[in-house]
Amino acid sequence: MPAPTRTLVLGGARSGKSAFAENLLTDAPTVRYLATAVHDPADHDFADRIALHRDRRPAHWTTVENTEPATVLATASAATLLDDIGTWLTARLDTRNAWDAPRGTVAPDCAALVEAVDAYRERLVIVSPEVGMGIIPATRSGRLFRDEIGTLNQQLARVCDEAYLIVAGLPLRLK
Repeated sequence: MPAPTRTLVLGGARSGKSAFAENLLTDAPTVRYLATAVHDPADHDFADRIALHRDRRPAHWTTVENTEPATVLATASAATLLDDIGTWLTARLDTRNAWDAPRGTVAPDCAALVEAVDAYRERLVIVSPEVGMGIIPATRSGRLFRDEIGTLNQQLARVCDEAYLIVAGLPLRLK
């Protein structure tokens, strides 16, 4: 059986999913870290989270800050860590003004990402939040995000060779 090429790492907030994903690539000679977060200088809490992620990464990893991972994945490089799909989806919903638009407004963006992941032949590890295991959000935007990320996670899981769910820092292999 060939080694997995594409791995999806799911988990809740502060579950340890990013650290687990990073550890999957510790043996790779070069790693391209694809960061999807849109930095807002006024959001000090989020800036602190980004700094923790940066400080944890090995110095020899290359960081690409980009909210268009499908475009970046079109160029095969080295092993790539895509962290994270939730911040990417939020940026897409913002860009498309989709928070109050009909469901499926970001479907073309999601399809392009899934297609790029499916076509990528270097080692790829993808981090995404699993948000569908909690309460039903009280707001339309919360329900929209939950539904869109749930659908996207299913599509990514189908094209990935393996998938993990991280709970309380512990990995559970799903595929």
